[in-house]
Amino acid sequence: MASTIIPTLRYRDAKTMIAWLCDTFGFERHAIHESENGGIVHAELVYGDGMVMLGDARDDAFGSLQAPPAGDRPVSQSPYVVVKDVEQLYAAARAAGATIVMDLRDQSYGSREFSCRDPEGHLWNFGTYNPWKVGE
Repeated sequence: MASTIIPTLRYRDAKTMIAWLCDTFGFERHAIHESENGGIVHAELVYGDGMVMLGDARDDAFGSLQAPPAGDRPVSQSPYVVVKDVEQLYAAARAAGATIVMDLRDQSYGSREFSCRDPEGHLWNFGTYNPWKVGE
């Protein structure tokens, strides 16, 4: 079996963010597991062949390692998502209130991309550069 890398994120309000990520970026719900009180214990969202896993921020062993961004704390990860129509996604992100931190631009390596923060501050990168297709 081949190895796969799947980014994991914790959100203060994962249920709201699942809807936002799906509506804004085009992720699709693969699996959603709710707690008895309606919170999100674990969710899997897919985008093409990629996936992110997420859940509510909570006080547990993993949560103490991966708290949502706050104040001056540096971001420890920022997913890069390969997209076909980066202009459409850029417009959707702006319309949905994402904070654009790197405006849409062409890169010297042939990609067109932008970076933004979602409503809870996680950094997302979107572009046309696909490292699996270099040289094809």
